[in-house]
Amino acid sequence: MDLTLRIWRQNGAEAPGRLEEHAVTGVEPDMSFLEMLDVLNETLLKEGRDPVTFEHDCREGICGSCGLVINGIPHGPGERSSTCQLHMRHFKSGDTITIEPWRVHSFPILKDLMVDRSALDSIIQSHGYISVSTGSPPDAGTRLIGKPEADQAMDAAECIGCGACAAACPNGSAMLFVAAKVSHLASLPQGRIEAAERVRDMTRTMFSCGFGNCSNHYECEAACPKGISLKFIAKLNRESLKALFRG
Repeated sequence: MDLTLRIWRQNGAEAPGRLEEHAVTGVEPDMSFLEMLDVLNETLLKEGRDPVTFEHDCREGICGSCGLVINGIPHGPGERSSTCQLHMRHFKSGDTITIEPWRVHSFPILKDLMVDRSALDSIIQSHGYISVSTGSPPDAGTRLIGKPEADQAMDAAECIGCGACAAACPNGSAMLFVAAKVSHLASLPQGRIEAAERVRDMTRTMFSCGFGNCSNHYECEAACPKGISLKFIAKLNRESLKALFRG
C-alpha cells in the first residue's frame, strides 16, 4: 500500500502548527496504525529529519496512552478499538490520511501528536479512589454483591482514560470519563462510604480543568474504544443529586 499522510506538526502549545505531507510506501495491510508511523519515522531518521512525536505504550488497547484523530475521528474508523488496535486494512492504497492530536482545550499540545492529558490525572487525584479503611480483604462470599451491580461496576471499570470522549465531544467534555470512574466505585459497597464527597470533588475538578459539560451529542460513546455507555453519565447525575441533598 502507498499512502499520503497529512500529519500535524507543532513544537509546543504556544508554537504555530501546520499540516505536513509525507508519502509512505510498502505499507502492509496487517500493520497497526502505529507500526505504519514507525515506518515513517524510520525513513525520516534516515533522511536526518525530525521524527513525528506520538504517544504509545502497551500497544494492546489497555493503557490508554495512544490517541490520534484520524480523518476527523478519534482513534480512527475502527469500532471499539484504540489507535494502536487500528490496522491498515481499514484503508486502501492511494488514500490520503489526515492525522491530528486530540483537539481539547484541557489537553495542550506537547509536540506534534502528543498532548498533555494530566488533567485526567488531576480528576482521579481529587477523589477517584477509596480512602477509608475497609479492613483486610474478606473471604469470597462473605459479602454478597448482586450480579447487576457487579456487572455495572465492571462495565464502568473498563475505561482506560485515553481522553477520546473529550476529543469527540463538541463541548470538550470529560463527563463520560468522570462518570465511568464515579459509577465504578459507587456500584460497590466499599465505594458507597465516600460517594457524595467523591462525586462533588471529581466534578468540581473536571470543570476547574477547563472541560465542558455534557452536550448530549453521544459522540463520546461512539468514540470510546471500550464502548463505555452513556448510561453512566445518567448515573453520575443521579449521584450528584444525592450528594446535593446530603449537603
